[in-house]
This record gives sequence, structure tokens and C-alpha cells, in this order.
Amino acid sequence: MIEYKKARLKDIASMQILVRPEIENGVILPRSDDEIATNIRSYTLAFDDDRLIGYSALHIHAANLAEVRSLIVDGSYRGKGVGSGLVNALLAQARELEIAQVFTLTYRSEFFKNLGFEEISKEKLPAQKIWADCIKCKHFPVCNEIALIHNL
Repeated sequence: MIEYKKARLKDIASMQILVRPEIENGVILPRSDDEIATNIRSYTLAFDDDRLIGYSALHIHAANLAEVRSLIVDGSYRGKGVGSGLVNALLAQARELEIAQVFTLTYRSEFFKNLGFEEISKEKLPAQKIWADCIKCKHFPVCNEIALIHNL
């Protein structure tokens, strides 16, 4: 049975192991242990028994805007609803915080569209997103990610 839990500091090492292949492929931005620790409360993890099988973070940009980022699911669990469960958990958190909109940047736009996100122009994203995160990407400034937003 899949369980969704808030991350704990002791989960960081397992999180880094799970995400490593996606970082190497340039799909997800690298984050240091310290950066994850600083933002640990934003992460929700998916477990099958005690095995970490996925995670994502709800990063708040402003009082009315947050981002789903760092969505990763173990390859053997993809297509089984784990990613959807993680995103839905983050959307529920955003609703509790009364955040009006949640956006994401992704190479898998259809996945997010199936969860109620709509495609938008990247120019509509906050400038601090581009200069804080995107500039670290090996694909910057030529980015093929698609921006999507979900209105809550």
C-alpha cells in the first residue's frame, strides 16, 4: 500500500539516491543536501512499505502562487498513480494554505494536464523562478520545459 508522508531530515540521503538518474539526464535540477534540509517541510514522499518510491515539493513563491517541483517516481512505479497521488497531495496542501494558483515546469505536460493544469507561457512565471532555479540548469537558456498552471 502506498503511503504519502511529509519528509524528514533522515530521508534526504534516500531522496538524493532516487533522484540521481534524473539529475544526470538533465530532467530535474540538482539540489544540495543543505538546500533540501532548508526546504524539508515542502517535500511530500511516497513510500511502499518502508521503501521511498517518489517525492515532490510544494514551493511557495508568493501568498497566491506556489510551484510543484522536483517530482520524481521510481521507474518501476511509474504509471501506477504514485505521481498523481503526490501532485494531488501537494494541491491539497495548497488549498489548505489558500494559495490561488500552482504552476509547474515539466517535460511531461500531458501528465499535468490530466490533473487539471493548463499550459501557459513561461513569460508568465515569476522572474525569481528563472534566476533562482532555471539558471542552474544545464539546458539554460534553451529550455524545452512546458509551463502549466492549476487554478484552485
